[in-house]
Amino acid sequence: MAYNIKDVFYLSTEATIAASTANGGSAQLDLSAYIDPIARGRTKGTGLAVYKVHFHIMDDAKSAPIDDAEVGVMSFGLQAGLGIGDVATGGISATAATYSNTNALLVAAGQFYGPKSQVANANTTVSMFPNESVMPSKDVPYVIVRDNVCLTYQVAEAFTAGALLSVRLECAQISLDQATLNQLLRTQTV
Repeated sequence: MAYNIKDVFYLSTEATIAASTANGGSAQLDLSAYIDPIARGRTKGTGLAVYKVHFHIMDDAKSAPIDDAEVGVMSFGLQAGLGIGDVATGGISATAATYSNTNALLVAAGQFYGPKSQVANANTTVSMFPNESVMPSKDVPYVIVRDNVCLTYQVAEAFTAGALLSVRLECAQISLDQATLNQLLRTQTV
């Protein structure tokens, strides 16, 4: 399938990041209605091609931009087939490999730095907006063949106020031949 208005649709989910809490959390998006990893006779298997991923972070109480006094710092990402469900802040502890480009399950990832976390270093050039480190593209989508994708985050510096991390995926269902399907199933294992 090509990236076009006829085939592409949106899926989204969000996670609330609790204030003053360390470690991470997750929000799981069920993809079982869009994925069929079994080829039957002449029918090909179906995967979900993710072309673009849009992350957004805002104050969860006011549905407003992050306050300029925010000191929170985190890594965040989207992992195919992780299957850990919805976990509140503090419920998971991601490793460095979770958001590394060497993680075969990583669809997209980035980091967030609250405005006040940067004040101590006058030479800081990192913006508070989500800084993306890996992202699929319209030409080379990430094809998911597992029945879920998890939005995860790992808090490095606790947030002063609660935040809302949301994600929107631009995606399309695509047919996959058996060899491609088998290769993707092998690489998308936890």
